[in-house]
Amino acid sequence: MTDPNVSFFAPLPDDGKLKFEESFDLSDTKHMEQLCLPAVKDLQLYLNSQKEWEHNFGLANQGGPIIGKMFGVLLVQNHEKNLGYLAAFSGKLSNKNTFSRFVPPVYDTLQEGGFLNTGMLALGEMSAEITRLREQKPVGSDNQLTELIKERKAYSAALQEQLFESYHFLNQYGEEKSLIALFKDIGYRKPPAGAGECAAPKLLQYAFKNELKPLALTEFWWGLSPKSQTWKHKNFYRPCKEKCEPILKHMLKGF
Repeated sequence: MTDPNVSFFAPLPDDGKLKFEESFDLSDTKHMEQLCLPAVKDLQLYLNSQKEWEHNFGLANQGGPIIGKMFGVLLVQNHEKNLGYLAAFSGKLSNKNTFSRFVPPVYDTLQEGGFLNTGMLALGEMSAEITRLREQKPVGSDNQLTELIKERKAYSAALQEQLFESYHFLNQYGEEKSLIALFKDIGYRKPPAGAGECAAPKLLQYAFKNELKPLALTEFWWGLSPKSQTWKHKNFYRPCKEKCEPILKHMLKGF
């Protein structure tokens, strides 16, 4: 659980040199990168020096699989007209999703006693029983195996549906929409896996919940990417189209 007393608003270095427009245009990537550069440098300095957690980005001699990560910064203004920034990462980091330096997830999939953990345990038990039936082949187990496979498939689909319904996104008007509704609006039967876990929606959600005015946003890749040549260390990227576009269209309404 995230401590409600923790503020993720970080002072913005050199804020006196920055000039902001009234509009918030993510398509103007170069301008967004320029505005966010002081915050990006500050966050990257933290990533290079922090001792709070360990994660193998492939930048040092560490054991385990190399997993580069997308990070995001959102420049914001509070009620006192002070400039600052919020930071987030995509997905999980070091098998966790809550840290003192980063805004919390839109929905905490790792919460103890939550339906997702309980459901995953149940799926694991079903899978173990299916494996046992396949390997041991007890007499008369064919129908039992078939029914159990169907049951696991239906249970998994229902669990995923419940997970998608747990994600609700705000915009500056306080309007809230579920992940499923946002993707159904554009003709998807269901959202893609991982939708709602990217950095940009996390940042905007925290800003709107805490009445912070978004000013500029960018994302950058940190570390190596063994599975793709697309992601390069320290390079800037726009929020992804497949998972983020329908969400951000709602969240940035009126900008």
